[in-house]
Amino acid sequence: MEFKNIIVEIKEKVGMVKMNRPDALNALNSETLKELSKAFSHLGESNEVSVIIITGEGKAFMAGADIAEMKDMSEDQAREFSKSGQKVFDLIARTEKPVIAAVNGFALGGGCELVLACDIRIASEKARLGQPEVNLGVIPGFAGTQRLSRLVGAAKAKEMIFTGDMVDAQTAHSIGLVNQVVPADQLMNVCMKLANKIASKGPVAIKLAKRVIDQGIEASFEIGSAGETRDFAECFASGQAKEGMSAFLEKRKPNW
Repeated sequence: MEFKNIIVEIKEKVGMVKMNRPDALNALNSETLKELSKAFSHLGESNEVSVIIITGEGKAFMAGADIAEMKDMSEDQAREFSKSGQKVFDLIARTEKPVIAAVNGFALGGGCELVLACDIRIASEKARLGQPEVNLGVIPGFAGTQRLSRLVGAAKAKEMIFTGDMVDAQTAHSIGLVNQVVPADQLMNVCMKLANKIASKGPVAIKLAKRVIDQGIEASFEIGSAGETRDFAECFASGQAKEGMSAFLEKRKPNW
C-alpha cells in the first residue's frame, strides 16, 4: 500500500505503521487521518498480521495536530475535525489485534491521544508526552480528555490538561501512562520482541481477551464478568482451546 504521510510494512506477522512527516514533527492533518484509517482497516483485516506497532520517523512520535490547518477553522469545521479524529482513533482502539505504541519522541496533543488509543505503550527514554492544547486556546479533541482520565485518573489528567505541561518518559511510566521505558536505541527491538511474543499466542484468545477487557472497563463488574464467561466459552468453540491444551500436554508447540 502506498501512502504519502505514513509508511506501512508487514514483518513476521507484525504490521508496522510509521508516521512519516518528520519535517513537520509528524503533525497530524486530515490527509494523515484518512491514511491511518485506511492502513488500520487493512491491517486489522489481514490474515498476515497478528499485532500492530505504530511509531514515528525522526525525533517525534507525533507532535500534535497540524496547527496551520486548524487555525482558521469555523465552529462546524472544528466539530467535524474532532469527529473524524475520534472516529479514526476509535478504529485503532477497537482493532481486534493488539496495537503497540513505540513512543520514540514527542507525543503531544493528537500524538498523545494516538498513544492513548493503543493497547500497550513502550516509551523511549527520550519520549515526552502531554496534552498542551490549552496553550492554543482549545482542549483535546480526539478523546484525550476521556482516555487520559481513564488511564491515569481524573486528578492527574486534569493537571496535565489544565497546565498543558509535558511529562518525561519516567514520569509517564510512574503515573501509568506508559508500560515501560527503554533506551532509545532499543525501542524497536523491544517492541518487536513483545509483538512477536504476543503473536505466538492463541489468536482467538488474544482477540477475545482484548475485547472483554475493553468492554468490561466501561461496564459494571457483573456485566464484565458475564462477558468473560461468554468469551472463555468462545475459545473452546473456536477449537483453539483444545489445540493449545493438547500441545501443552504433548509438550509441543501449538498449531494455531
